[in-house]
Amino acid sequence: MKKNMGSTDKLIRIIIAIIVAVLYFTGTLTGTVGIIAVVIAGVFVLTSLISFCPLYTLLGISTCKK
Repeated sequence: MKKNMGSTDKLIRIIIAIIVAVLYFTGTLTGTVGIIAVVIAGVFVLTSLISFCPLYTLLGISTCKK
């Protein structure tokens, strides 16, 4: 897997994941919507840690500096 995410992109994804987690655990996001949001936040964290987004590959996007 070739890295295709820059540091700014990774930081934004981590911040979004933290916000979603806080909203879920405080009870603001509940039910099916809450569960889906937490799963997506988990994907954001995972892709940030490995610096690779499969969707970016499909779309031909790279935010990584060359």
